[in-house]
Amino acid sequence: MAYKNFTVETDADGFALITWDMPEKSMNVIDLSVMDELDAVIDQVAGDDGIKGAVITSGKSAFSGGADLTMLEGLLKDFHVKRGDDPEEAAKMLFEGSRKLTLVYRKLETCGKPFVAAVNSTCMGGGTELALACHARVVDEDLKMGLPEVKVGLFPGAGGTQRVMRMADGQQGMQFLLQGRTLRAPNAKQMKLVNEVTTTKKLVASAKKMLAAGLDPVKEWDKKGYKLPNGKVYSPAGFQFWPAANAIYRRETFDNYPGARYLLHSVVEGLQLPMDLALQVESRYFAKVLQTPEAANMIRSLFVSMQELNKGARRPEDQRPNKIKKIGVLGAGFMGAGIAYVTAQAGIEVVLIDRDQEAADKGKAHSEELMGKAIKRGRATEEQKEKLLSKITATVDYDQLAECDLVIEAVFEDREIKKTVTEQAEAAMKSRAIYASNTSTLPITSLAQASKRPKNFIGIHFFSPVDKMMLVEVIMGKKTSDRALAMALDYIKAIKKTPIVVNDSRGFYTSRVVMTYIREGLMMLADGVPAAMIENAGKMAGMPVGPLSLGDEVALDLAWKIVSATRKDLGVKYVEGPLDNILEEMVVKQERFGRKNAKGFYDYKGKDKSLWPGIPDVVGQPKPAESFNIEELKQRLLVMQALETARIFEEKCLTDVREADVGSILGFGFAPYTGGTLSYIDMMGTTAFVDLCKKFTKKWGPRFKPNKLLRDMAKENERFYGKFAPKAEAAQKDAA
Repeated sequence: MAYKNFTVETDADGFALITWDMPEKSMNVIDLSVMDELDAVIDQVAGDDGIKGAVITSGKSAFSGGADLTMLEGLLKDFHVKRGDDPEEAAKMLFEGSRKLTLVYRKLETCGKPFVAAVNSTCMGGGTELALACHARVVDEDLKMGLPEVKVGLFPGAGGTQRVMRMADGQQGMQFLLQGRTLRAPNAKQMKLVNEVTTTKKLVASAKKMLAAGLDPVKEWDKKGYKLPNGKVYSPAGFQFWPAANAIYRRETFDNYPGARYLLHSVVEGLQLPMDLALQVESRYFAKVLQTPEAANMIRSLFVSMQELNKGARRPEDQRPNKIKKIGVLGAGFMGAGIAYVTAQAGIEVVLIDRDQEAADKGKAHSEELMGKAIKRGRATEEQKEKLLSKITATVDYDQLAECDLVIEAVFEDREIKKTVTEQAEAAMKSRAIYASNTSTLPITSLAQASKRPKNFIGIHFFSPVDKMMLVEVIMGKKTSDRALAMALDYIKAIKKTPIVVNDSRGFYTSRVVMTYIREGLMMLADGVPAAMIENAGKMAGMPVGPLSLGDEVALDLAWKIVSATRKDLGVKYVEGPLDNILEEMVVKQERFGRKNAKGFYDYKGKDKSLWPGIPDVVGQPKPAESFNIEELKQRLLVMQALETARIFEEKCLTDVREADVGSILGFGFAPYTGGTLSYIDMMGTTAFVDLCKKFTKKWGPRFKPNKLLRDMAKENERFYGKFAPKAEAAQKDAA
């Protein structure tokens, strides 16, 4: 039988080799065609008396990237369309459609023939669930195995919750599921999720050897008298474990994520049932999660939109692809050194320049240090380290920029310094090379005044630490050309990061919005809200850290400089407020600059920190916590960021809703469960959002006044993903 995605070959010993190799795809993913074909392959193996067992392997450099979530997005849209006519039939359709893969995997598990998964390299999501459904797993030493569904608002819905918790230690299993962790081969084996680790070349041979040894085609949980490895849910051991697991879930998520919530339900309820009923419970909860706005928003922003941006959704179509061979980095400080590292990691040569050789060498040493850590963790070799370091040339010689395709300036946020290095670099660069400034606040158009080639001048704003942060903000100056934009986007794709493109303004998008979050925290202090309550409100709202903590990380003296510069620029139009007084007291009088000098709103001792007891001396004694509504505090912090995003969108600094949402989550950690700042407004409804802004304006001041765009949209309750739907969605607007 011929298949599009699979080949089946049976050897002389009666072992079938099933090779998964999707045509025209760089990685195997699970879509409807794969499900249908795998179902037929299982029938073929089970129905052929000449086949004793089967090995499932990949014909690509990795096993599987998991399910294609656009398939689920389509299923969800169909559900919402049909729900208006026949709610009962729509629910049935969603349930059956969402559990199709579960039934295929269960068929494999119970077909009477043993299956071994021979897993190479990356194995994610539905690919991991396929491996777990097999009767044994052999993996290579480069394994990266994960069930990351919780990170996009879902949970493993094809048997993952039930099989993991029947195979692994309870605590490790729950951490693996709830955190969406990625396991390396030794961890996966220690957790009993894989049976054997070998080299890539020996995978299939090792799998067939398992079959030849007589692998049992019946799983332990399908045998009479089966007992859960971690004991029953309702048992002395269970009474110790599950309340603690629920407490940890609450602490980590603040119950903001339906995917995580129903994952826990699915596990606890499923472990009390036989496998078939347990899988049915899992499927019902999975269908329930799919219907939540949080899941829809997270799938859209963190999978569909991010994928589109990574593939060049904003790249000018008429520009030829750039093959980037060498780049220059001006400034070997922490940011410049990080840029050099990720560039060399992508196989691109780097010229790393600083004012003296010692500083340049120190910047290169940062890459050596990062590679050293990777070697200790088993994620790199000495050979890879030497290869990466050979790509970086640390120097003071600007003439070495002559062959660079792109030069990135990463010096201090000082106009004069930036002007000097721009002139020095352009004197050495080839005429068609692109020059980029890694500035976080200074307008690109004004910085480009130092350039003789403003068309080739662009902003490329990285986030710190560069090696860990996935977002890069590209800023278009008034004269920036499409060719410069194409070069920037091609470079960002090469280093495997996600780009957003914004137009020029002070603070651009991310820096401008994140400062409103910090500012609102300071305004709460001025209102008498206890500092600990402010921090907890931020985390409960879904932010990674509280606003005071983030202020310390950004640096309070930097915030004071920005406020002072704004005051100078606006002159008599500037209106002083509590923010000025707090920052002046903290920075000028108390010399508390934040984490950088171990003194800010927190006191720092190494990795430990605690709120500074002297905060009341700066802002006055706080009011009793019970005089504030925690829900309102959470809303203030989120609404302010979403409102500022809407203003930026109206100003056309932002022009794509996808970039607003993806940028807010990846750039400053805006509550991921919302799908991003504009999805947060859409989820609430524009009318309700504007009404809330008006309420807050009366209570807390004019900074909450809704802008004209929002007021106009509120009249018809228009949504950003309706009124400003990107091209990819224009043909079929979200019906949710």
